[in-house]
Amino acid sequence: MDPGHQISVQVRRSARRRRTVAAYRDGDTVVVLIPARFSAVEEREWVKKMLARLDARDRRSRRPRGDAELEARALRLAATYLGDEVRPVSVRWVSNQRGRWGSCTPAEGTIRLSSRLRGMPDWVIDYVLVHELVHLQIPGHGQDFWDLVERYPRAQRARGYLEGVAAAASLDLSDENDPALGA
Repeated sequence: MDPGHQISVQVRRSARRRRTVAAYRDGDTVVVLIPARFSAVEEREWVKKMLARLDARDRRSRRPRGDAELEARALRLAATYLGDEVRPVSVRWVSNQRGRWGSCTPAEGTIRLSSRLRGMPDWVIDYVLVHELVHLQIPGHGQDFWDLVERYPRAQRARGYLEGVAAAASLDLSDENDPALGA
């Protein structure tokens, strides 16, 4: 956040909200959702905490993520979840994928991830990497493919996240085998 920039904060209290606090950006306004029972002091403390969390998240999403970092992540993921079964030759970001989150060329051992993923959580990027790493070994989306992908513990959650992003952005990433990836 720019220190000279005044931020608008809107606090919304909810009787249904018991303990959790959430915050999100709505244009130039930060909306903080808190339980109705919070005191004014608790409200101020939580607004401060949530602004700091949003700023930290924004800083993380803006940090550069280069091809070298992406390739290193892919190698770590392959070693962790696929053993010595898969090793990519190259992994890189690309900006020309409109209908896919990722793609690979098994014959060449190359993986490409859409640059649209750069601002997404690491566990979502890791899922797309695991998905493409498995494709280096298994081209289709059969049960043997999904058995390997499911070794990644957040696979289902990441697929749901990507499906939600695609739906919200009205992206046509439909694939009968994996609507989250379109691959």
